[in-house]
Amino acid sequence: MKITRIKAYSVELPLKEGNYAWSGGKSVSVFDSTIVEVETDSGITGYGEACPLGPAYLPAYAGGVRAGLLELAPHLIGQDPTHIAPLNRLMDAAMKGHPYVKSPIDIACWDILGKVTGRPIVDLLGGRFGADVVLYRAISQQSPEEMADKVAGYRAQGYRRFQLKVGGSADVDIRRIHAVAAKLQDGDRLVADANTGWLMHDAMRVVRGVADVDVYIEQPCFSYEECLSIRRHTHLPFVLDEVIDSVDAVLRASNNRAMDIVNLKISKVGGLTKAKLIRDLCISLGIAMTLEDTWGGDFTTAAIAHLAQSTPPELLFSTTDFNSYVTVSTGEGAPQRRDGRMAASSAPGLGVTPRFEVLGKPVLDVD
Repeated sequence: MKITRIKAYSVELPLKEGNYAWSGGKSVSVFDSTIVEVETDSGITGYGEACPLGPAYLPAYAGGVRAGLLELAPHLIGQDPTHIAPLNRLMDAAMKGHPYVKSPIDIACWDILGKVTGRPIVDLLGGRFGADVVLYRAISQQSPEEMADKVAGYRAQGYRRFQLKVGGSADVDIRRIHAVAAKLQDGDRLVADANTGWLMHDAMRVVRGVADVDVYIEQPCFSYEECLSIRRHTHLPFVLDEVIDSVDAVLRASNNRAMDIVNLKISKVGGLTKAKLIRDLCISLGIAMTLEDTWGGDFTTAAIAHLAQSTPPELLFSTTDFNSYVTVSTGEGAPQRRDGRMAASSAPGLGVTPRFEVLGKPVLDVD
């Protein structure tokens, strides 16, 4: 089997709530997603998706996905997409860095491998645990009162895990955490995610100010060293996200006891192949994980579901259903939220069929 053609589609994904805001005054109202189509000489086609959280979150941006694909795709024509490890080595040799460019190609190749073998990707990633996986809901940054008021509505949708977007004024963030925590019920879990937004002195004030709250602190500062310092000054459970981008990063953090949980994003590390490698390392080290991506629609949500449901439940802290946040559906068969949970498809590959009337014409076509 050989790759004969690679196409890319650009799709806008507006948010149902109108806006998504996080630390530093950053916000997005419409996500620019890229869906990649990998065709083969056997007639089997695979799909993947990459959707950066705007240009100011990670070293990634939507236009960069498509520009990178234009450079990378010619190197992949004629390669066997089911030989995923060699294909990843070829991508890394042809383009240094830029994992978010490689991620949708890697996912599309897993989609092809699943279709060739007649198995869902969850089986190929190790096998399905349980009937479904637990979801969290991100609460966009607003006033303490507005954020607290959203908890009841999200709980009515089945969510019991809430990721509170903080990383602003320390005084306001302390009020945000207390206000939302006051709305929690038995069995709920609260994560205060600063997305690197605090300076160290602000982070220290916050962890002291919420020391009596049952809350997880996620990525308080920009650098690993800053986060490690805050970790060593608080008893609250700790999550690392933006600095977890490789096997080396996990090993370093594990050796330093720098976190209790890691947030692993598929496109941040280059696709399902490398996400599985890091996921399996975390399993062997006993590190719990939130498994997700930067953003996306139906194809990203499907990839997340396959990775999450092939993870032992005791080590899966949470995952997410990005396709429920947006107003546009790009594919049929994607996982759907049911009572705060979702399940990976049982169909071969990702289990998602494109809606070409939504995708429109390709913006990139390499053969």
